Amino acid sequence: MKHKFEQLCLSTCDIARKTGKYILRERLIFDDKEIESKGLHDLVSYVDKNAEKMIIEELQKLIPECGFIAEEGTNTKKSSEYNWIIDPLDGTTNFIHGIPFFAISIALMRFDELVLGVVLELGRNECFYAWKDGGSFLNGNKISVSKRNFIHEALLATGFPYSDFSRVDEYMKILKWGMKNSRGIRRLGSAATDLAYVACGRFDVFWEYNLKPWDVAAGAIIVKEAGGIVTDYKGLDNFLFGQEILATNGLIKIPFNEI
Repeated sequence: MKHKFEQLCLSTCDIARKTGKYILRERLIFDDKEIESKGLHDLVSYVDKNAEKMIIEELQKLIPECGFIAEEGTNTKKSSEYNWIIDPLDGTTNFIHGIPFFAISIALMRFDELVLGVVLELGRNECFYAWKDGGSFLNGNKISVSKRNFIHEALLATGFPYSDFSRVDEYMKILKWGMKNSRGIRRLGSAATDLAYVACGRFDVFWEYNLKPWDVAAGAIIVKEAGGIVTDYKGLDNFLFGQEILATNGLIKIPFNEI
């Protein structure tokens, strides 16, 4: 089974790269008039939709009986065993504004377990990927989380609330604590990229709330296979559908209950 997931993962990388070429071509000619709004500050374009269709068409060839959990809803088929979790363009706002942090995120879930993940960050042409029990990789080289033990040595990452402000006071307390205690906090605007950066040791911690499964699925397994820990804020396993995630190198602690 390990070898099956390895080959599936590498094939998924190829699909992401093929789709990435399309996204980068469209970025050169993209017109702001093509933007649509799905909700408050929640943007989408024809690029997102077309990229998702391309990805789904190719993934169906890998596992014909699979289902999909995809951000733009271009395919809503569900399967009892295999389901792909797809964000065709994580960081749409960055893409629209020409900020070079946007990524393709593709994960495969078998029953309730993530078994592979691919994050292709297009700005730097970095392909992060992992499969169950196989480790994590960046452009063919094995990666691991950082070995930093102390919060004052750590670089943190987060995502600012942009549509759901119901927990903003709680969020600001954590943000203030991080500012005072760490080397700094970064906000890239792409959760998939943030998680990939934890996996390769660039960030030591990432946290955010109000994220969807397609934002975090691929990055989560990449972090885990790189030796990190991924939970919700309570330290439980409900990060995929619970709309809150904490990813760390396993050594740095964020005391949510004490802040």
